[in-house]
Amino acid sequence: MHYFIITGASKGLGEGLAIELLDEKHHLLCIARNESSTLKRMAAARNCPLDFFLFDLAVSHEIPALCRQVFDKVDTANAEGIYLVNNAGVIHPVGRVESCPATEVEHHMQVNLLAPMLLTAEFIRYTKKLSARKRVLNISSGAASFPYHGWSSYCTGKAGVDMFTRCVGTEQEDQDHPVECMGVAPGIIDTSMQETIRATTDEQFIHRKKFVDYKEKGELIPAAIAGKRLARLLLSDDEFRAGEIIDIRDTY
Repeated sequence: MHYFIITGASKGLGEGLAIELLDEKHHLLCIARNESSTLKRMAAARNCPLDFFLFDLAVSHEIPALCRQVFDKVDTANAEGIYLVNNAGVIHPVGRVESCPATEVEHHMQVNLLAPMLLTAEFIRYTKKLSARKRVLNISSGAASFPYHGWSSYCTGKAGVDMFTRCVGTEQEDQDHPVECMGVAPGIIDTSMQETIRATTDEQFIHRKKFVDYKEKGELIPAAIAGKRLARLLLSDDEFRAGEIIDIRDTY
């Protein structure tokens, strides 16, 4: 059995990836604030084990307890592969840094940066002695390396995740049974986050018109296609490269 822990699996890219991974030899462990009835229905039809863990990743101090619940579902003795995909994320607050409420900045960093760090740490602890394939895939963004006016939180959080990914890659090099940790920028996906971006004002986000054009010109990537690309990378024997950050559009 292969086990897939996916955050933000109830919609968008996370749901697209989960749907692509549905298989009777896969057990999906989905962490989200809400369940996906579509995903549950499709999993049942394909005889794929699936569990939803309703959880707000901003509640950082409860992440270790969450991971105990998740790994209670994992038969580590017979697992062929265990995978963690840190996909969940938020875009708010948007605007000049001095206009962003402190509570929103804190919430953003808890979800986009701290949660992937803590989940990865727990994943390594629970799988440290296992010889099965172990992989962590962190969802990055072009915003990790390009400074967007109005996205100080989002750009900073994604840049932090990229550096964290590289650090874990370095730390795992001397382990007997290393966890492979990689980051991937999936492109501009047609998700609710894009709807949120288009709903901002030009004052909050001076690049808003460009993102409106992406939608109107049909240049957004459907979540199903992006999910297919991520699944292929996650399960690849030779394209998953520990400690690296890639733009999936350059590969597939």
